[in-house]
Amino acid sequence: MTKSLLAALALLLAGPVAAATLTLGVLQRADDERLAPARIEQAYPGHPGGSLQAAVELAIDESRFALDAAKLRIVIDVHAARSADEATALLQQLARAGALGVVLDLPTAWIAALKAAATPALLNAGAGDEALRQQGCAPQLFHTLPSERMRADALAQALLARRWSRVLLLHGPGDDDAQRLALAQAALKRHGLKLIATRAFRRSADPRERELANPRLLTSAAGGDYDAVWVVDSDGEFARGLPYNTVLPRPVVGDAGLVAVPWAAHFERYGSPQLARRFMRAARRPMTGHDWAGYIAAKAILQAALEQPVAPNAAQVLRALQRSDFALDGFKGVRLGFRAWDRQLRQPLLLSDGLAVLGSAPVDGVLHPVNVLDTLGSDAAESACKAGL
Repeated sequence: MTKSLLAALALLLAGPVAAATLTLGVLQRADDERLAPARIEQAYPGHPGGSLQAAVELAIDESRFALDAAKLRIVIDVHAARSADEATALLQQLARAGALGVVLDLPTAWIAALKAAATPALLNAGAGDEALRQQGCAPQLFHTLPSERMRADALAQALLARRWSRVLLLHGPGDDDAQRLALAQAALKRHGLKLIATRAFRRSADPRERELANPRLLTSAAGGDYDAVWVVDSDGEFARGLPYNTVLPRPVVGDAGLVAVPWAAHFERYGSPQLARRFMRAARRPMTGHDWAGYIAAKAILQAALEQPVAPNAAQVLRALQRSDFALDGFKGVRLGFRAWDRQLRQPLLLSDGLAVLGSAPVDGVLHPVNVLDTLGSDAAESACKAGL
């Protein structure tokens, strides 16, 4: 039984307590192009499947017994911003209203603007950029979505475990692709894998660019044979057509084929099917990795508040989240907690092809002197963030 539940039961046995209404904030972007119906229908691996509000509501519903015992009522205050300035104003509004914490699903640049002011705990459930976890970190900014480096490390470990040591790397033309390409290259080097070639693709109907748009031409064996094709495609459209369309019969990993994600709706261990079914009933769609990140962010805020259920406040929640012994159950088989140096949630990642979970990372055999989960992402010694040290 958790400390928060024990505290709530003790309060219930002690006698009547006046009910209190507390606020949990959700701050997201308005007119989010990622959530356009035509795009959601494509179900690109690793992309969001809808608003995080349903996941936050599920976390509150699951905490209902402890909240009722503590005579606490949680209200979700959802805001949508159209700019970084508007997001900052809305966050200030939530802070004035005494929000216990705020779950964020915002662009990286907007989050960077938010963290400059003293605020409640901010839990980033929508942006995987390394910048927010490096020089752009802050003591009150936590991350439940895995970083892009964590995903790259997970894939490199998966390749290493399968002895697919020679890799052809394809990447798109966008700025996000360039940043993620650098992380993929670093992960290959870190884990001793051989980069056969790096090739850029471009979705184009221009016959002069056919070599940049044709998967079979891009995966020709010039430069040497390879064991796997790693595709970096933040948009997702090119990657979805790559498996089974390479010139050599090789597996695809990255943004298609085998992907590293924080959650998969078809995960079958550690009570995860029950969580997946509860979310499906509530939201009427499968739970994605972004949904899980929103769910565990809200769960973290609630658990922190329930540790001292008499008049919990934002400062007390922030202190609880920053403690080294703060731990969560995320239906992944291990206790989860935030790293002291960059506030990233330690967590295993699932390796999925969209139909089944084929493994997880860290993979068996990978070692770490303190916590094997720290083999995913920036470790303390190499991190540029010292938010909690």
